[in-house]
Order: sequence, then structure tokens, then C-alpha cells
Amino acid sequence: MRRPVQALLLVLTGLGLLHAALFSDLYLRYVKQGLRPALVASGVLLLLLGLAGAVLERGHGEEHGGHAHGHDHSAVPRVAWLLFLPALSLLFHAPPALGAYTAARAATKAVKAEKRFDPLPAASPLPMTLTGFTARVQQDRTRAIRGRTVTMTGFVTPSGQDGGWYLTRIIFTCCAADSQSVKVRVYGTDSPPANSWVAVTGTWHPQGALGTRAAAAALDARHTESVAQPVNAYTDDLPLTPN
Repeated sequence: MRRPVQALLLVLTGLGLLHAALFSDLYLRYVKQGLRPALVASGVLLLLLGLAGAVLERGHGEEHGGHAHGHDHSAVPRVAWLLFLPALSLLFHAPPALGAYTAARAATKAVKAEKRFDPLPAASPLPMTLTGFTARVQQDRTRAIRGRTVTMTGFVTPSGQDGGWYLTRIIFTCCAADSQSVKVRVYGTDSPPANSWVAVTGTWHPQGALGTRAAAAALDARHTESVAQPVNAYTDDLPLTPN
């Protein structure tokens, strides 16, 4: 690949990374939030390398401006131009957010084993994460979650032929390639549209022995309300405030 093309590719890639990580939140669709400084640093480095390469090539051209180059028949291979596609996509095309299609196929995130649980706050409904709810249902031997009204948020993943659905979160360990999902089955209400973000309030759906792995991570919904998708959608955070 010719040096001017190499320099242009570096500049475009650097600008794309800076656009995604410094001037917008698009990077959150690729990697977890903690990697933002590394992306910004990489974008700056690529931009500087590309500009430096362009300056050096210009100086080289001026130095040899009077020389004939009839013997130089080098050309950029056609396949090399494909390298510009990901660089341009960072600048002009936002990737679609991961959603129900991915969640239905992603690995299920293992809920960390807890040695002990603190007493549940008295608030009702009690805001909980999907991970926290699942851990309480399947590991808390005190069964403190029994009868408690809780509220959780996530997006809708249809469960299949039966018309049921899951409240879902996709979680990045590092980036989109290692995404995992955590899901809570919802009973008592029709499925909202797939991928829509909702807040669900209800109580544990009695199925299996509460406090053991046999207990289902499931909720009997009393109220469902639409909420806005969070900026950082690939975490399992506490519920959003409904619209």
C-alpha cells in the first residue's frame, strides 16, 4: 500500500475512534465504559502517526520532484481499499444496539455466589438489579425476597412460541465480543414489543424452592411501564426512573 494511502487510513481510523469515544457515547456499543481512555489515546496516536506520515511523504515528494518516476508502476491493491470501510463506519455509521436477538443467543451470565446477604431495605417497591434479584431468589437461605415487591428495568426478549417474555440485560465483561445476558422471566402481562425498555414491578413468581438453585428467576408483574434506554445499556444497573 502506498504511503499516502496508509497515512489517510491512519488519519481516518484515528478520527473515527475519537468521534466514537471522545465526542459521543458510541464507543459504549463496542466496549465497556472503563476502556474509554485507552480508545481516546489510541485515536490520538493513530491521528498523529497519519499526519506525520503525510508530512514526511510530502517532503519526500518535494525532494524528488524533478526526478522521473516512469519506472514506478506500484498501485494500491483493490482489497486494500476495504480497510477504509471500518474506518469510515466509525465516522458515519452508528452500529445497532445489541438487543433481543443477541440476548437469545448470548451465553447466560453466571451469578456470583454470595456467602451472605445484607438485610433488604424496607423500601417498597424495592429497586433491584436483575443479577441481585436472581442471587436473592436462588441463594438467600433466609428467603427475604418472599412477598417483597420489587422493581427492575431492562429490555424485552420474547421467550418463543408461548408468547412469554424475559426482562433482559446484556453485560460487557470487556467488549461486545464477550457479551453475556441476564434474564428474568415475567408472568402476568402480555409481552411488550421486543427490544423495548421497560420497568417491571412485581413479586417473585413461586416456582422451585426459594433460596436454592431450583428457584426460578421469575416475576409476577403487577405494573409495567416504558422507560428510556440508558446511555450505557450494557450494564446491570439499578432501575431507571420511568418516563
